[in-house]
Amino acid sequence: MRVDMRSLVGAKRLFVDTRSRAIADLYLWTMEAGLHGANAAELFDGYCRRVVEAGAALLRAHVSTQTLHPQWTGYGYTWKRQLNAVHEQQFARVETPSSAWLQSPFAHLIERARAGEPTPSIRRRLADGPEQRDFPSLIEFHAEGATDYFAIVYTFGLRGDPAHGAGVVLSFTCDAPDGFDDEQITLFEATLPGLALALKAHTGHDIASSLLRTYLGEDAGRRVHQGAVVRGANDSLRAVVWYADLKGFTAISDAWPGPTVIDMLDDAFEALTAPLRARGGQVLKFIGDAMLVTFAVEGEDETAVCRRALDAAEEALASLALDNERRALAGLPIVEADIALHLGEVLYGNVGAADRLDFTVIGPTVNEAARIERLCDTLGRHILASERFARAAEGCGGRLAPLGRYALRGVAAAQTIYGLVAEPPGA
Repeated sequence: MRVDMRSLVGAKRLFVDTRSRAIADLYLWTMEAGLHGANAAELFDGYCRRVVEAGAALLRAHVSTQTLHPQWTGYGYTWKRQLNAVHEQQFARVETPSSAWLQSPFAHLIERARAGEPTPSIRRRLADGPEQRDFPSLIEFHAEGATDYFAIVYTFGLRGDPAHGAGVVLSFTCDAPDGFDDEQITLFEATLPGLALALKAHTGHDIASSLLRTYLGEDAGRRVHQGAVVRGANDSLRAVVWYADLKGFTAISDAWPGPTVIDMLDDAFEALTAPLRARGGQVLKFIGDAMLVTFAVEGEDETAVCRRALDAAEEALASLALDNERRALAGLPIVEADIALHLGEVLYGNVGAADRLDFTVIGPTVNEAARIERLCDTLGRHILASERFARAAEGCGGRLAPLGRYALRGVAAAQTIYGLVAEPPGA
């Protein structure tokens, strides 16, 4: 049989051009999606769909990105062909990694990256025998019909460490009888750096947003991340100011070791903060053993906002009491809290030095709330409210009653202070 060499050369060029075009198209799509701000789930879903369109019998794919967050070490995104969609996960921060993680291909790749290997990857032809299924997860994938597995890790920066918010790990399985072909592996190797870069952009944006929300509060963090960074820039805001202070903290600090005191503070502030989350309360800051919270009235019914703030205060103290019972049984220090509720206009924005700003609320309403809280000991109450708050809350359904008029330090006129009907003096 005579072989037409010109036809063979033409076929080879067509093959190379087709492969190059697939690589270029996928790489360009990834870059454009990243530049247009696609999030990680959108990026990974779009990438997997295009890999399928390029001819790969993709069965399952997964990517994990690490983050800096007090609750989560990272996020995962799993694409499955049967769903044709991405399932999102959050990985809780733990002191000791699970055995499942330690025995995973990803943990193996990260250890290789830590040892200095650039862009480590693994390939396992799962259908070729048990020796190719040397991780527990690979046994599971094979049982689900997978024939081939490819995974790779990209670190960000010369000293990138995927365990500390500086990398991304990806894996892909297929169920074609012969697994991935060489062209499909080439497609991964040529385009995944672009996907990793786009994911890095999203991860950096997400980390910045998470850290700002964690350290400044949900609303303040969002405003700063959206560009509210000019010193002196502020807005007038009508809000409930919710000011809480822990009682006897100085004596406890003198009597107990530092780590024990920090643990007590964490427990107490969590008990006080948890009831705020579902009610719209924004923790602006922890000030030593005190905390400053606002409930914005913007566009909402003022009475409803005030009642939510009082509900949160009552639930917070009840939660703290339960936590104190647990701590007392364990022989640990306990702490009580007083809460003041006030309503008024505040200035909300940036205050500070040119290179060190604080996004907070200031104004007479804030100062008066702190002064009202100091009356708690005098009146033997744990919750006190201003007359302005009580009137706006319409007495909170009979839960608040006037206790008399009292002078507040630094405030010209005496004010009528309200307390809970259900809280007798000295409770």
